[in-house]
Amino acid sequence: MKIEHVELLHIDVPLVKPFRTSFGTMDTKDTFLLRVETDAAEGWAEFGGDPDPLYSSEFTAGAELVLRDFLIPRVRAVRDLTTAKAGPAMAAVKGHYMAKAALETALLDAELRAAGMSFATFLGSVHDRVPSGVSVGIKPSIPELLDDVQQYLDEGYVRIKLKIEPGWDLEPVRAVRERFGDDLPLQVDANTAYGLADAEHLRKLDEFGLLLVEEPLDEDNLYQHAQLQRRLATPVCLDESIHSARDASAAIAMAACRVVNVKPARVGGYLEARRIHDVARAAGVPVWCGGMLETGIGRAPNLALAALPGFTLPGDTSASSRYFAEDLTEPFVLEDGHLRVPQGPGIGITPIPEALRRFTRERRALV
Repeated sequence: MKIEHVELLHIDVPLVKPFRTSFGTMDTKDTFLLRVETDAAEGWAEFGGDPDPLYSSEFTAGAELVLRDFLIPRVRAVRDLTTAKAGPAMAAVKGHYMAKAALETALLDAELRAAGMSFATFLGSVHDRVPSGVSVGIKPSIPELLDDVQQYLDEGYVRIKLKIEPGWDLEPVRAVRERFGDDLPLQVDANTAYGLADAEHLRKLDEFGLLLVEEPLDEDNLYQHAQLQRRLATPVCLDESIHSARDASAAIAMAACRVVNVKPARVGGYLEARRIHDVARAAGVPVWCGGMLETGIGRAPNLALAALPGFTLPGDTSASSRYFAEDLTEPFVLEDGHLRVPQGPGIGITPIPEALRRFTRERRALV
């Protein structure tokens, strides 16, 4: 295929309620979409990062520059371009996984639309719907937390994840266990908020029978995560530390984790995400699909990925209404605790023109 036009659309979609983690609070989904026109079809992707480099070193303004000046020119120079060739073409640019993921995903969407094939079929999905978990941010009080958890369980979510940080960890988890019982699938996410010196404190989480504790220590520190995992009965899950199948293989070999969270945006796209799934599955390590508060453009391909056979834990693939009163696409609706995997060509969904118009702050041509 041949790239004829690339457009960046800066979007700002209000959240239904603020979402607080250990690194900050979000009130809107402020990011950009990438629309690629090829000589065969149009493709869409959503940048997984934020305006500020807090969750990740990447941020929207930096990603735009890298795409415009480095990644897109390299990919456009490839003869007989296919999505499979895009990754090697971008490899010389160090890091910038989320920017690479946006470009690769838009290309793959266009390529699959032209071929009449869905993401689910291309990736090798084995389910037509996937169980849906929900991530609950840090709240001002325990009663507010319990009210939110009750609401999500009433809506049908099959797993609850609590964001934690020092000072908001044991008591919230205890309160949820006491209110909703030991049978509730429950996990926590620290987003790198602790140090190895907190190991004895984190070990107190073992009494709650959690599915996992996610990325408790600094990212890219497999050695200390391995030390921590030896001291915890609760499985450690790595998120921010995993950027590639090579990272996943090293983490598993070092026993730095017993579960892996796969976020396609964080690892450079869906081709690498599938490789991570394959590595973990071969080692008998469960994986699940993480989320970045995506609109429907980012949620659709995540659902296809989460339908692969190694994704044995419910992911953060929540319904559109979890975050947005109005999405950019037709909403994804929870059905008996599950979301349907799109089956149309490419990502299987496109923006609603009127919604896209109202939530787009700026449009810029990159090519």
